[in-house]
Parts: sequence; structure tokens; C-alpha cells
Amino acid sequence: MSMTRARAVALLGAAIALPQCGSRNTGALRVGSKNFSESITIGEIYAAALERAGIQVERRMNLGSTQIATAAMQRGDIDLYPEYTGTGLIDVLHLAPMHDSAKLFAVVKHAYERRFGLTWLPPSPVNDSQGLATTRAAASRYAIASLSQCAAAAPKLRLAAVPEFVRRADALPGLQKFYGGFRFAQVRTYEIGLQYDALVRGDCEIATAFTTDSQILSDNLVLLVDDKHFWPPYNVAPIVRVQTLHERPQIATVLNRISPLLTDTAVRNLNVAVNVRKIDPAQAAADFLRNSRA
Repeated sequence: MSMTRARAVALLGAAIALPQCGSRNTGALRVGSKNFSESITIGEIYAAALERAGIQVERRMNLGSTQIATAAMQRGDIDLYPEYTGTGLIDVLHLAPMHDSAKLFAVVKHAYERRFGLTWLPPSPVNDSQGLATTRAAASRYAIASLSQCAAAAPKLRLAAVPEFVRRADALPGLQKFYGGFRFAQVRTYEIGLQYDALVRGDCEIATAFTTDSQILSDNLVLLVDDKHFWPPYNVAPIVRVQTLHERPQIATVLNRISPLLTDTAVRNLNVAVNVRKIDPAQAAADFLRNSRA
């Protein structure tokens, strides 16, 4: 299983060491992505859609962390890439979490334009946020479909978590403070992805998740509803250099047609295709655009 958006945040503290990409001499639009499969696949969707509109594209996928991708944009090494609104707010701008998706988007769009010379196009419906998942059998047995119900039932439940979940203020400690409860009978930590294996084996009843993870579909899991809206939204959207968009306004026309198609279900299916069925991200992107008739 490859990393999702939030998992790549752990790389943010690394020093930036971008290679010089040289002067631009092809006139191609340079489309990038971060270093995990979901970002790469969405980047490929953007690239393929732009090519279908007659725009020459140069792919620069798998660049690295959020910090590296942002620096590449500022340097002019790439012209656009997919980013998540919550990541921009918290991990780039270092602002407090917000829970209103429209207000959050307005804040990051304004701040990126003012500080970086970058702009955000309208976001997609997909929200790759943190979450908790359970099996259908456990959901029925313990009557848990929401985080409030899980908080109350936690003394009877075992949690399989990735290590950072037990420490971060926006994870288990925050849930305990915000919802109350969430005092699990047992908490065990696992490497990323292995918490799902523990859940399916029956070693726990609850596992940490990200809401677009392929395992939610492939293992037929129940994603618990964040009924009190604890976690901020992480909607994906294209970030574009303001200068590039001024020179090529058709970029917005193309990508604004694509973005509404990227729903939670669509992106989970894309993650299943790439992470489970091992389809190349470029092929998964082409299949998505063909099946969507985009």
C-alpha cells in the first residue's frame, strides 16, 4: 500500500534539496505531483485532460513531500499539481484547523496568491481526511456507525492505530478532548497499512483510516461518520502558478470540468485500481477519463 496525502506530511521536516530543472524551452505545461499514489494518479488525470484539450504537457510526478512540491512551484520548476486544502492550511500556512470547507478554501486561496504567487482552482468533492473504520460485523455487534457511538463504546473496543495517531493533537488526544470518551480497552500501533490487516484478522474492532484508502472498498469496511465534524476537510484541488494561469487561462476551463468528477467513491476506486489491482497510474487516469466521458 502506498502513502496517502496525510501520510506524506511526515516528510515535511526534511530539508529541501531540489535539483535544478533547467530553463524552460519546450513550451510544455509542467504537471507535477507529490510522492504517493493518490497524488500521482490525480496528477495524471490533470495531465491527460489537458493533453486532450490540445495542451502540450510535461509530467514531473512523484516529486516528494508537500514542502518539496510547494518549493518546485515557487521556483517555476512545475506549473501545477494537486494539493489538499487542509494540508495547505495546516502544514504550509501553519494556521489553525478550520471546519467550514468553503471558508477554508477562501483562506488558502488568498494566502497562497499573496505569499507564493500561486492560486487554487475550485476543489473537488473528494475529502481525503482522517477517519476510523470498522468491519460490518463489528459495526452491527457494537452498534457503531459514528464517532459519537464509537466514543461511548470504546471501553469495549480495541484500536489498531498508526503510530502518529496516538500522539497528534488532531488524532486520538483531540478526539478524546472534542468528543469525550474514546478510552479504548486496548490501543496497539502498526506500520501504515498493517492496521487494516489487524482489523480484518479480528485483532481489533476499530482501525485508523484515511477516507479515500483503497482498503475501505477492497475490505468492505465501514467508515465511521464524523458526526460532530472534528476533522478539517482535505479537499483536493489544482494549485497553479498565477503567471502560468494568466498566460494560459484555458487551464482553468479544462480542470474545472474535471474536478467535480473526483468524488470520494471515484478516488477510492482509483486507489483500488492502482494499489490493489496494480494498474499504472497513467492508465488508471486514462480509464477514469474515458469512463467519465470527460
